[in-house]
Amino acid sequence: MSQVLRVLLVGLGHMGMSHGRAYEKLDGFQIVGLCARGIAKRHDLPESWAELPRFSDYGEALAILKPDVVSINTWPDTHADFAVRAFESGAHVFIEKPLAETVDDARWVVDAARRLHRKLVIGYSLRHHPSWIRLVEIARGLGKPLVMRMNLNQQSIGDAWTWHKNLLKSCSPIVDCGVHYVDVMCQMTGAKPVRVHGMGARLSNEIAQDMYNYGQLQVFFDDGSIGWYEAAWGPMVSETAFFVKDVIGPKGAVSIVMPEHGGGAAAGASTTSSSDMDTHGKTNAIRWHHSALNADQSLSKGDEIISTTDEPSHDEICEREQIYLLQAIRNDEDLTEHMQSAVESLRIVLAADQSIRERRVVEL
Repeated sequence: MSQVLRVLLVGLGHMGMSHGRAYEKLDGFQIVGLCARGIAKRHDLPESWAELPRFSDYGEALAILKPDVVSINTWPDTHADFAVRAFESGAHVFIEKPLAETVDDARWVVDAARRLHRKLVIGYSLRHHPSWIRLVEIARGLGKPLVMRMNLNQQSIGDAWTWHKNLLKSCSPIVDCGVHYVDVMCQMTGAKPVRVHGMGARLSNEIAQDMYNYGQLQVFFDDGSIGWYEAAWGPMVSETAFFVKDVIGPKGAVSIVMPEHGGGAAAGASTTSSSDMDTHGKTNAIRWHHSALNADQSLSKGDEIISTTDEPSHDEICEREQIYLLQAIRNDEDLTEHMQSAVESLRIVLAADQSIRERRVVEL
């Protein structure tokens, strides 16, 4: 299969626009329509999209265009329904994370993809990021058990805070971004998660009473490995240590090193910003620490610094995700592991959300 795949682009927020630019750039795709609830008010779209059919109704877009691929970049509460309807119309699907709002819905989507022999790719961008691939490789060589420490806190203000408040209507921070980093933990350990504990706090009166904008989860694996993940959104969030990616094992440790803070002219200024989408996957260097000792108990080998300053941009990672989809369709590749991993990481973060709401440890 080498024909150009006709794409319906659904959702035109930050991620939808990034994936749209990828489809436009890659030879194997052609955008044939745009769909968003507020599309009539959009006057900021690329000129090259000016003649594309525009729809506010998803069902109408599917029926009229009959696309080969549907790219779903909407709020999580639409994901499962939109994906299954796309499969039933005959399309393959790219869908942003999280795959669904519940584990049952995620399994419903995966079962539909299998039953209808369609490809499903979920937007787990770190699986396509060379620095993160290298981080996982090194972590796997550190021995067992592993201690995995990760967070992604975002000091969001203005439009970013408005966007996060909208997202908080259907998804908490540890669910939305947590699937990425829990998936990384599962890749590093190759072990079975057995229980999860979570804690959360509502730090703003601008969000619903039953939602929290700070959360932390702790996950325990059957090989003795443990990991925590922390995420927060809002104008009150600290810029200190907002991006920690650190793994410790018997043979040493590996960490992502971000640019130093406090280097700007104003007090408290930073060379990185927690609200900058490019920093969420971007690295500055990987620091590989070795624990082997000499007879005098000194370290036998110094830390290795692996430069990653030439890594791809956010848009380039989106391109890699779409190349992965294109190859899966053209080569009829088996995506079972990819889909199962998406369901498993969602299961873990939703268990953490349950733990927060029910104030108890959840056994998996």
